[in-house]
Amino acid sequence: MISVTTFLAFAAVAFAMVITPGPNMAYLVSRSICQGRQAGMISLGGIAAGFAVYVLLAAFGITALFAAVPYAYDALRLAGAAYLGYLAWNALRPGGASPFQPRALDIDPPHRLFGMGLLTSLLNPKIAMLYLSLFPQFVDPERGSVLLQSLQLGLTQICISVTVNTAIIFTAGSFASFLATRPLWSRIQRWFMGTVLGLLALRMAFDTRR
Repeated sequence: MISVTTFLAFAAVAFAMVITPGPNMAYLVSRSICQGRQAGMISLGGIAAGFAVYVLLAAFGITALFAAVPYAYDALRLAGAAYLGYLAWNALRPGGASPFQPRALDIDPPHRLFGMGLLTSLLNPKIAMLYLSLFPQFVDPERGSVLLQSLQLGLTQICISVTVNTAIIFTAGSFASFLATRPLWSRIQRWFMGTVLGLLALRMAFDTRR
């Protein structure tokens, strides 16, 4: 079982990641503005299902890798640090676009909304890399089953993501209008996320506890 301190630290990182602009957020915002909140929530259900698939794959994959390769943790730690550094650069570099710039979408029935949400999630390789990057940072083999800890972290991330994205869906129109007239806030959001990701990348790169 993961410790309370580890849980709170991971929850903070998961919250920071979910407010990072990406394809899922862009799709949910556009869908909610174009077709309404109900359509946004159905789409979110599909995205959450995609998260669950990647959580299971990552949890079982990390468990097998830790068991088979003694230095697997260090390999994943360094690879994860490099990937998070890449995400930090993408957030900080000039010219980043805001996901609250809606795009036109066709009106779709519920089954297609769910399917498109699922497809949007599954076709986003950043999600798989996110889990593979973050889980080893917060999993401690000395505290019990790596698989169980990974599943706990995955469930935490999904719950936080669904909660935050639900709030985004219900405020998408208002927030889009707010950012359209105040571009400074969009830049502040990107700089905040870039800083968080960069610090996490450095922490992972120099973490030699295990």
